[in-house]
Amino acid sequence: MPKVSVKVKWGKEMYPDVEVNTDDDPVVFKAQIFALTGVQPERQKVVCKGVTLRDDSWANFKLSNKALVLVMGSKEEDVPAAPVEQTRFVEDMNESELASALDLPDGLINLGNTCYMNATVQCLKTVPELRTALLKYDQSSGGGTAGALTSALSETMRALEGGGAGACAAAVARLLHALHAAAPRLAERGAGGQLAQQDASECWSEIVRALRSRLPITPEPDSKSLVEKYFGGTLDVELVCSEADEPPTKSSETFLQLSCFISQDVKYLQSGLRSKMSEQITKMSDTLGRDAVYTKTSKISRLPAYLTVQFVRFFFKEKESINAKILKDVKFPLELDVYELCTPELQERLAPMRNRFKELEDASVESALGTKNKSHGDSKKEAKRKTILPYWFHNDVGSNNSGYYRLQAVLTHRGRSSSSGHYVAWVARGDNWLRCDDDTVTPVTEDEVLKLSGGGDWHCAYLLLYGPKILEIPHEEEEPMVTDITGEPAGDPPTALA
Repeated sequence: MPKVSVKVKWGKEMYPDVEVNTDDDPVVFKAQIFALTGVQPERQKVVCKGVTLRDDSWANFKLSNKALVLVMGSKEEDVPAAPVEQTRFVEDMNESELASALDLPDGLINLGNTCYMNATVQCLKTVPELRTALLKYDQSSGGGTAGALTSALSETMRALEGGGAGACAAAVARLLHALHAAAPRLAERGAGGQLAQQDASECWSEIVRALRSRLPITPEPDSKSLVEKYFGGTLDVELVCSEADEPPTKSSETFLQLSCFISQDVKYLQSGLRSKMSEQITKMSDTLGRDAVYTKTSKISRLPAYLTVQFVRFFFKEKESINAKILKDVKFPLELDVYELCTPELQERLAPMRNRFKELEDASVESALGTKNKSHGDSKKEAKRKTILPYWFHNDVGSNNSGYYRLQAVLTHRGRSSSSGHYVAWVARGDNWLRCDDDTVTPVTEDEVLKLSGGGDWHCAYLLLYGPKILEIPHEEEEPMVTDITGEPAGDPPTALA
């Protein structure tokens, strides 16, 4: 009997006919209780017939129809509200009032060391094409564990679109269950039976892997997936042996993210990316009949619309058997230009759109200087409508046709090990930034985001998500057709970023 209807009693409150599915993890039931009572799962003690419910198992916790379930635990104290007639200042508001006043989006409840998953979801939610695809996803389409994970993420996205705290809590619980089924290693528990903290980068990779197989961009079975189109890039790779006179070996590789290795000399993201593009490796030499040193040089031949960058901050420390953390300060920009990392052929294709950005920038400077020299009355002109130019090449939807990117999400970690500490998402919404710390969402400034570069025990950037820099030009009645370097139409304007 996997599904039963029980009565839940919390203090003086009684909630009859609460449906429980014992095929789900107990955390799903605790999420339902949170939706009813507002008591966070980690603060709940759930008892039936003298037996306390564990987070990881229904063992010995026998439920039957109409069984009485007692819940003990209190909600976190709310900050007392000021009298209605008094003026309320932002600085004086508690988190709930601030969210209501600023129309902040919902956060995601922490079910016990699940901040790594919550932060990953909030970052991926900033990609409008991905969010739209998930909202339209057919949750009954099957697909094994990858399909279940995609379906659960779809449900979570729908809950975040306005489903309320209860819907979000239940969706997060099901997402966690699906993630554990797809990647059992992420279901590890500590000595006390509680869920262990996991690496957000592993969670990110697992979710993206599932989405890659379940979100095709068109119905044709041989078409590339949405993930490959919008997140996937290509590298032209050349290997040159440093110890023998061998002809260079050329090949092509694909990537879904770039790595920024942190050494003593790396102080900026750009230099960390450059160092990875030229490195020394050891491989078997057919000429020498032994391992030899090769210089591996990589250049980007296809840029994705959304560029994921991982700071390689963790390394395995054998003595303590932990993934220790590199706290070094590595600066990253709000706007990133990767032109120098590209092949000459791609650089040539990027040139036309880069010239358009330069022309618009020069025109803006001239306009600003002209306005300064005019009277106040002359400067009052009706704002012109803007035309959004496509950010991809006409024959490659989901690519980047300029090499310019704008930061739209940062996933940070605070602590000394990937298996401990706390993960938080910092996401752009329009011209503003939000800090998504599990179910607490608060506004932050760009300066606060730039301070996430590391150097101490504060949150430091672990994963960066850059989106395409959008070119908006003044709308003209006879706006010329936008073309790429081939002279072909560049395509329809992109979906506006959320």
